[in-house]
Amino acid sequence: MRRVTYSMNVSLDGYIVAPDGSIDWSDPDDEVFRSFTDELRQDGVHLMGRRLYETMLYWETADQDPSLGAPELEWAALWKALPKVVFSKTLSAVQGSNTRLASGTPAEEIERLRAEPGEGDIAIGGATLAAEVAASDLIDEYRAMVHPVLVGGGTPFFPRHERRVKLELVETRTFGGKVVQLRHRVIH
Repeated sequence: MRRVTYSMNVSLDGYIVAPDGSIDWSDPDDEVFRSFTDELRQDGVHLMGRRLYETMLYWETADQDPSLGAPELEWAALWKALPKVVFSKTLSAVQGSNTRLASGTPAEEIERLRAEPGEGDIAIGGATLAAEVAASDLIDEYRAMVHPVLVGGGTPFFPRHERRVKLELVETRTFGGKVVQLRHRVIH
C-alpha cells in the first residue's frame, strides 16, 4: 500500500509559517535542497491545499528563470512531471503540469489513489490539509525539516487535536550543523 507522508520545513518552536506569513527563515541551503529533491523522487503524487499550491506555482515556470542553477532546474523538472491534486473551496480551476482540483475529500482521494495502480508515496503538503488527513488517521510518516529559528507563532506543523499519536523514529539527519531532518513513522 502506498504510504502517505507529510513533509514540511518547520521552525524549532513548531511552525511552518511565521505570524506575518513569511517563510523566508526556511530558505534551504544546497544540502537541504538536495534532500528535498531526493524526497520528491520518491513521491508518486502530491496533495496540497490552495495556499501551498499558489506558492508552488513558481516551479511550473522556473525553468525559464536564467538565474537558476542545475539543482533548481532539476527540482522544477521533477515537480512539473509529478501528478498534483489541489484541495480548495475557493478555486474553480488550477493551472500547471499534471495538476487537478480534487473532486472529493482528502480521505476519499487517498483511498482512490491507494486503490489505483501506481508507485511512490502520496505526499501531503500544507498544514491545513495535513490536519484534516491526520484527523482521519491517514498519515503514515511525518517528516520535519527543523530549522534553528523561533518564529513565535503562526501556522503549526502539527495539528492541534486532543489525541495521542504514537510515533517511531525512522531517521535523523543533520545538515551542516544547522537544520535537522526528523522522520517518524506512525504506529497504528
